[in-house]
Amino acid sequence: MKKIFLWLFCGVAVFGCRQQTQPGEVWSKERANEWYQKQEWPRGCNFTPSTAVNQLEMWQAETFDPTTIDRELGWAEDLGFNCMRVFLHHLAWQSDQEGFKKRVEQYLQIADRHGIKTMFVFFDDCWLPTYQTGKQPNPKPGAHNSGWLKDPGDLIFEKPEETTKILEAYVKDIIRTYKDDKRILLWDLYNEPGKDYELKSLPLLKNVFAWAREVNPSQPLSVCLWKKKYVELNDFQLANVDVITYHTYNPAPEQQHAIDTLKRYGRPIICTEYMARPFGSTFQEVMPILKRENIGAINWGLVAGKTNTNFAWGKAMPEVDEPPVWFHDILRRDGTPYSQEEVDFIKSLCK
Repeated sequence: MKKIFLWLFCGVAVFGCRQQTQPGEVWSKERANEWYQKQEWPRGCNFTPSTAVNQLEMWQAETFDPTTIDRELGWAEDLGFNCMRVFLHHLAWQSDQEGFKKRVEQYLQIADRHGIKTMFVFFDDCWLPTYQTGKQPNPKPGAHNSGWLKDPGDLIFEKPEETTKILEAYVKDIIRTYKDDKRILLWDLYNEPGKDYELKSLPLLKNVFAWAREVNPSQPLSVCLWKKKYVELNDFQLANVDVITYHTYNPAPEQQHAIDTLKRYGRPIICTEYMARPFGSTFQEVMPILKRENIGAINWGLVAGKTNTNFAWGKAMPEVDEPPVWFHDILRRDGTPYSQEEVDFIKSLCK
């Protein structure tokens, strides 16, 4: 969602795996692969309804929009998608715990009606470092993700002890509530750790794995690989994930190289961010590779809305309603496609 990433993993150790898996331990490769074999090929989007500028606007009571969610997930179902990656935010939980969980349940019911499983994301090191409840800022015209929020962002450094206690309670509460729920595909604990913070993110990364393992959900745990230079973060992730997830917005040759490299680890693999048309990462070029290799295919964006992710990173175009070449996203708010040819192609692979 932020840079062109290429996974090489030169010099990263290949971690062994225990044959037996005890509660609270990393799943064995055998258990992880047995789990993946039972799943239909995961394909779908990173999903935020078009009426939400960020995670808080999606989940707060005042702006939670089940009508739009239902309509847009219906469009996803029509494309043949069966999985959405959805970002939560701890502040929405902290300010209204029971209400937040009711809205999560409502979302899951809607998604399930459309045959869609969910990958919930807890933490995120990308975009705005501070936030508050209440009315969220209007999107900046033509600017990619102008309102997206980090979680926990700067707060973990300003009030580390207090924030850590809140985050622990939040993670354990949500996972415990849904630890055996078949509507949850996996738990994506932390999006792109290290972005802006580098190794300052490692303590929280370690903590969130420990908290999730303590609850011991029936669904696997993962954190995306996304930046080769963060060796210490990558090593920890590869040693602790049940299922490997990764991001790359590179074209087909580099995508294939990333897959070939990650296969060395002997675990199921899901690409949880791809598809940036100007970079050559397109559905027509990349999605067939992911299907052939049985790699989960989760692109960024479904309906172009308040996140403005059909506009490119760092190239605001306030003078136009939509860019001539969309960066992410597939559909307009009325459900019409950016490209009918592209939609027909997606359907041909998914159905």
